Amino acid sequence: MKKRIVTVLVPIVLILVVIAVALGSQILKRYSYSKNKADLNVYFNITQADDVAMVVQDTIVDEKAKLKDNIVYFALSTVETYFTKRFYVNSLEQILLFTTDTDVIQINIGDDSHVMYVSNEGQELGYKAAFYEGDTLYIAADYVKRYANFEYQVFDAPLHMQVYTQWDSYTTAELSRKTAVRYQGGIKSDILVELAAGDVVTVLEELENWSKVKTKDSYIGYVQNKFLKNKTQTERLCETGFQEFVYNNVTKEGKINLTFHQVFEEVSGNYLANALAPTKTVNVVAPTWFRLTNSSGDFTSLANASYVAKAHELGVDVWALVTDVDSADLYGVEIDFVELLSASENRRYLINGLMAQVDSYGLDGINIDFEKVRSDSGIHFVQFIRELSIETRKRGVVLSVDNYVPSEYTAHYNRREQGIVADYIIIMGYDEHYVGGGAAGSNASISFVEDGIVNTMDVVPAEKIINAIPFYTRVWESGPDGLKASTLTMASETNWVANTGVTPTWVDECCQNYAEYRVNDTLYQCWLEDVDSIAVKLQVMQSQGIKGVASWKLGLEVPAVWDVIAEYMAQ
Repeated sequence: MKKRIVTVLVPIVLILVVIAVALGSQILKRYSYSKNKADLNVYFNITQADDVAMVVQDTIVDEKAKLKDNIVYFALSTVETYFTKRFYVNSLEQILLFTTDTDVIQINIGDDSHVMYVSNEGQELGYKAAFYEGDTLYIAADYVKRYANFEYQVFDAPLHMQVYTQWDSYTTAELSRKTAVRYQGGIKSDILVELAAGDVVTVLEELENWSKVKTKDSYIGYVQNKFLKNKTQTERLCETGFQEFVYNNVTKEGKINLTFHQVFEEVSGNYLANALAPTKTVNVVAPTWFRLTNSSGDFTSLANASYVAKAHELGVDVWALVTDVDSADLYGVEIDFVELLSASENRRYLINGLMAQVDSYGLDGINIDFEKVRSDSGIHFVQFIRELSIETRKRGVVLSVDNYVPSEYTAHYNRREQGIVADYIIIMGYDEHYVGGGAAGSNASISFVEDGIVNTMDVVPAEKIINAIPFYTRVWESGPDGLKASTLTMASETNWVANTGVTPTWVDECCQNYAEYRVNDTLYQCWLEDVDSIAVKLQVMQSQGIKGVASWKLGLEVPAVWDVIAEYMAQ
């Protein structure tokens, strides 16, 4: 009987053992820690042997550096994304420039880039600073560090680097036991690296059971919270020794009241005195003296010594204007700003010519009014402003630059950089609607003016901003032949209103008096620029705390407008 029971039980026990082993195996498989190692090249997305993965702050970024001859190089796009946008590259001339407030520092790209030229004096670097690989320009990280505040450390196997551009507080923790940093939170996730008990990690994010951490050699992954102890808040110290570049500007005390003086022939001091006679509180005049005549840097000059002497006698500074606006009409030449400003020789020639005028006539400033700069010319325009600012700064004369109201179409003018190197940025706060724009409307509604100021203040300090107001408007004519417009000066508005027989009405939306009338099938419309509209614009300018007001142009106004401008200047 016992033998029969044993015979029956043994298979049952064996079956139970098999089941238990199977269940145990499943349980062990489910709750045991994975020992699979992650492919670190895949983790860092390294595809080439000289790629250096980048960890910027606490994030693995898409950009890769390069390691050449034990020197780390960044692509120019990487430099501009993370470090500085202030390098200027000319691929045709094969030069890399950085402009300080006193010097243009040049690298000749390629095999000769181990020498840095400061004001044409060569200095040996000990490494190649820049080279092209295909169409990509690479710049040595150590060279970039001369001009941007960051620190980096490179690690092997695989190549990756830690970059810090900001220094703030962070949390560290100590590991209580030997453990693995895993790709994701979970015991089945692949292992990035193994850490020993006592190793310290940076805690980036704490979840319910796992924490996202960064190791001392910049692997970012997850460990279980139960293995973290002794959490500490630490300050990351900046020890780069980097000194920010300071661009010393030429400033004028108090508010600025600038008026543009458009002339087409040389005029004397007496002419200026008569033109300024009706004005009040004007302290800067910008005569349109210099007009570009070609794309090589030549310009005509209407400068006059007695004009400058009379202005100074009246307590008025002269910021002579150089422009491209009239070039096509007067000389039959459309200025090609790529040709003019991308060539180092042309930039130097134009700057030297302007400085010769400054020196000869004792000018107080130069005003740049380049209104036809296309997007492909933007970087060259900005470099021109940088280089010009060195020369104006040496002489203690003002550099001001005229700019459109900010829009996506004019972003290439780079107001931010202008606001660093130039002394004053003048907003042309008019031409909201213009001939060829396709729609009738205000020349300078209050929202247009305010947006122009506010959006410029996003990138330029208020104390460097001057807003220009219009002493003119447009009469719009909508009829069978389409849309037409003609200019109406402020001084002519009273007669125009009287002759048309209309009664203008104030429109709160644009803060202007508006008039319209119809003749047969044609509608005439005019958003007037008068003392009332200018007064509201000045109120906005006062509330925004900008440096001052400019006006286009002297001679189009009514005398009464100077009273409201004088009130603004006195505030």
